[in-house]
Amino acid sequence: MRVRFAPSPTGYLHIGNARTALFNYLLARKDKGSFVLRIEDTDTERSKPEYEKIILEDLAWLGLDWDEGPDVGGPFGPYRQSERLERYQESAQRLLKEEKAYLCYCAPEELEAMRQAQMQRKESPRYDNRCRSLTSEQRAAFEKEGRKPVVRFRLPERKVTFNDLIRGDITFDTALMGDLIIMKSDGKAAFHFAVVLDDIAMEITHVFRGEDHISNTPRHILLFEAFGKRPPFFAHMAMTLGPDGSRLSKRHGATSLRELRSQGFLPEAIFNYLALLGWGTTEDKEIFTPAELIQEFSLERCKEGAAIFDMAKLTWMNGLYFQKADLSRLVDLSLPFLQEAGLVSETVLPKEREYLARVITVLGERVKKFSDLPGAAGIFLKDEIEYDAQAKAKILQKEGVGKILTDLNQLLANEADFSTANLEKVIRDYCVNQNLKTSAVFHPLRVAVTGQTVGPGLFETLSLIGKEKTLHRLQTMNQTIKM
Repeated sequence: MRVRFAPSPTGYLHIGNARTALFNYLLARKDKGSFVLRIEDTDTERSKPEYEKIILEDLAWLGLDWDEGPDVGGPFGPYRQSERLERYQESAQRLLKEEKAYLCYCAPEELEAMRQAQMQRKESPRYDNRCRSLTSEQRAAFEKEGRKPVVRFRLPERKVTFNDLIRGDITFDTALMGDLIIMKSDGKAAFHFAVVLDDIAMEITHVFRGEDHISNTPRHILLFEAFGKRPPFFAHMAMTLGPDGSRLSKRHGATSLRELRSQGFLPEAIFNYLALLGWGTTEDKEIFTPAELIQEFSLERCKEGAAIFDMAKLTWMNGLYFQKADLSRLVDLSLPFLQEAGLVSETVLPKEREYLARVITVLGERVKKFSDLPGAAGIFLKDEIEYDAQAKAKILQKEGVGKILTDLNQLLANEADFSTANLEKVIRDYCVNQNLKTSAVFHPLRVAVTGQTVGPGLFETLSLIGKEKTLHRLQTMNQTIKM
């Protein structure tokens, strides 16, 4: 088995395309086949080397590796379409010579007029093949006008049926299609032509792609046959949509793998989540290792219905991976987010790393991804904190709160042991001695020291914030209350 993933380097890798890459990877690895990475950069105006670099980086970050590609080479290279132009031109000449293709001189405005007329007649727009039988005199006249022709593939008029490995038999009637452009007027290959020629040259056996390519498949099959080649097996996976059933867009959150990276998702969580979209496993669980997913994956269990990308579900899953990840790794990965927020310096000392590890541990399940960390960790890493206005008004303005905070300030100032256990004992004893409910003490204390009404364990938080900052914040709040 030989499968390929062929992104266009015209932007960041869309989440749906990342899922396509992942499914091809799983299929190849399960069958012990080859996973080929090919760059489809025929759109020279929009394709950029920097996007290719980012796509390769993001796929590798996700945990995918490929057997052949532009960076690792292989026996069927080059693996960029921009480097295969001569092959495309030679193949187009072959089809012209065999009269399986022809030159089309139709101007863009003529094609647009044709399209508008067809739509007015309530017909599906298609090329009407008017240049199929041009005489040599007509071609010469167009050449004299300075028209630059495209090359069109002469579609045989027949029904084309193929067995989709997910959807079963699908039939198209080419009488309803117009002849296909295979070479543009600038001499560059059109998408469909380059794809088929590359699949032939690279001996691709299975084409596993999105359902938006189903209508392209009969054209591709006929091109394979025009070169005397057997088409590969085709399988078209369901589109990746948002929870509302529409195409993924900014309103659903991140739409690219790079955006998910920048938000602080872990690659293993994204791998796991994307791998489960659109098919059913045999096991009643949701957390799988890559090896387990390779073992489980099956085309037969892929569904025809849309795959729903739910950011909330991914965030939940990422939180699970976050909690079981190696703590030292979490510290390493958190640094860019904390540094960007100005919470830690560029040079992090060993004792600072140790402190960050404690912060991450105390925050626990409150952090689902790294972009959550600056907001959650600020109470530990900032000298001055911001207070929730509503909490401040609701809790700190209650009668008796000023005395409680003054008492706690004096009490904690005399404590040399600022451990979690000792702080809990001292503060609970204070509640008993003053005949106060714990909530009457704990709530204002938390707001005064953290600025928040909720958070991780109070005593763990106080211990980690430390004596100096705790006393400073209590004093600051006391002064505010007295004003």
